Amino acid sequence: MVMSSEQPKTMYDLSTVLDVEELSSVKPGSGILIAGPAMTGKQQLAMDILAEGSREGEGAVIVSTGDSASDILANYRERVPSVDESRVGIVDTRSEGGRSEDYTNSGTFVHHVSSPGDLTGIGIGITKCLESLHNSGADNGRLALVSLSTMLTYTDKKTVFKFCHVLSSRLDAAGYLGLFTIDSGAHDDQTIQVIKQAFDGLIEIRENEGDRQVRVLGLGGQPTDWSDF
Repeated sequence: MVMSSEQPKTMYDLSTVLDVEELSSVKPGSGILIAGPAMTGKQQLAMDILAEGSREGEGAVIVSTGDSASDILANYRERVPSVDESRVGIVDTRSEGGRSEDYTNSGTFVHHVSSPGDLTGIGIGITKCLESLHNSGADNGRLALVSLSTMLTYTDKKTVFKFCHVLSSRLDAAGYLGLFTIDSGAHDDQTIQVIKQAFDGLIEIRENEGDRQVRVLGLGGQPTDWSDF
């Protein structure tokens, strides 16, 4: 089990990536859903927020339902050339060889899962990543999971909701921030409403006359107005 530190956790400032006041002081343990249609930059935003934490020496957990661990790490090195790779953990959900784990030569912990539908295996991998990062001295950090939509092609919305709800307690114990993406155009309204209930806040993205716009709900009382980004 990942134990919480006795030290008070520092609030997370995400406004350096997305200039919205409600994101300037986000409580540790919070889970944020990033929702929007395809090709609107959800993954880019999640990884930008994750990378900003790595630049400050925080831990980073990356759960990708589409890319291999080697590709994930190579892309992250390009995004954060100065990253301490011992403070990066990866859950690779495309490992055909079944569940196993290892460390790269640079010290990154990797947990392999055979399918994006193996939510139990993914949950175990996330817990082990958090433990590894805690052991490396990363007592605070961020997790990015891309994407819940892939998981929903393997299982039902109630199972995915339960997975997210259980994961929120693990993030809270570790004092980490969670970022989860979902393609709002790929699911019916009921599915989106069920999934949203597992999170503390929502970053919603839309396209409006060719421009991308964003608003934040649930983190600062009233929803923010739509703004370009």
